Parts: sequence; structure tokens; C-alpha cells
Amino acid sequence: MSSDVADVLADAARGVFPAPDGSTAVVPPPDPRDAGVLAFTAHSVVFTDEDPEWVRAELAATPGDPLAASMNPRFLAALLTRTGRHMNTIDLLTVADALPGAPGLPLRAIEDPDHPRVVRARKYRDDVRVWAADGGVLILGRGVAGRWEAAIEVDEEVRHRGLGRALARAARHLTPDGVVWAQQSPGNARSVRAFQAAGYRPVASEALLIAG
Repeated sequence: MSSDVADVLADAARGVFPAPDGSTAVVPPPDPRDAGVLAFTAHSVVFTDEDPEWVRAELAATPGDPLAASMNPRFLAALLTRTGRHMNTIDLLTVADALPGAPGLPLRAIEDPDHPRVVRARKYRDDVRVWAADGGVLILGRGVAGRWEAAIEVDEEVRHRGLGRALARAARHLTPDGVVWAQQSPGNARSVRAFQAAGYRPVASEALLIAG
């Protein structure tokens, strides 16, 4: 198992980012499940078991701004075709420090392994834990390079009451690690606002390549 991606993420969580030199690092994937692209300020990390020379050639052939080549749809499409994987979207990757004490929100643990949210989360994460609140759900699990990731869902009828922010903040109390990560689709402005209001810091964009 490669530690390259884990090291990059650990540094980013501390506010230490790759040099903005316009380069792209091509590193082995942290495990067979995960492959993808991380784009920081003027620096990208492609984690894949494909030939690095092929990756660099595709990046060089991608039209447009070379600083944005790793997230260009043409490059991502070529990478998906090459790997036989698929992806959902390009996410905003955010991180927040853990908080002490219990979350200030009543939560009920969902232990049922066949619960739809548990089943869905296990496609992308290990050690999945799910809690329900009145009108919402909080999911924690180990994602890329073993990082603890949070995801939330809020019922439409209770939106605009601060529940999303409260669930995102609760994850900071419940994470077993010193930090917790979360991804938001940039177009989902409500989710972006909720996580940032809960203290999550943007660190990169991320495109995950999903097997199967």
C-alpha cells in the first residue's frame, strides 16, 4: 500500500500544501479501491496504477490552461477510459479539526448493516458508522488513504433550519481521528455553505475514479 496520498493529505490538513510550481505528481494508489486526482493551487496529484508516462503524455496533449489540465474533462475522460472506471463529479475537498466532547445534537446510531445509507456508504468507505437525527442523517467512514470522511443528508421539509451545519459539526466531535474530511459538489451550494459554517476548510478539488 502506498503512503504517498496519505502523506499529501496529512500535510494539507496541517495547512502545508505542495509547491505551486505547476507540476503534476503521479503516484501509486493508496489501495486497489481508490484512484483519482487531487488538484491543489498550481499542483496536482494523480493517484493511479497506470503508466506515469501515459498520464504525463495525456496531460501534455490536453488543450487549454496547463495548470487546469488534471481536471480538464478531456483528460479525465481519457483516464476513465484507460482505467475502466467511472466518476460522479469533481468535488470540493474540505477538512476540519476534531472537537472534544459530545455533539450538541441528539443522534441515534443506526446499526442495521442492510440500512440503505449503510449499504451505499460501504461502496466508497470502510468502517462505516451512521447516525440519524430528526430530519437528517450523518455518515462517517474511512475513505481515500484511510481518511475519516463525513457525509450528511437533510430532509427537504426541514431545510434552512441549521440542521446541515449541526450534523457537519457533530462529525467533528465523533471522528476517531484528529481531523475529519468531507467532499461537496461545488454546485450544491447549500452543502458547501453548511460545511464551511461548521468550520471545514477548503483544501483541494478531487475527482474520484470509482471501480465497477
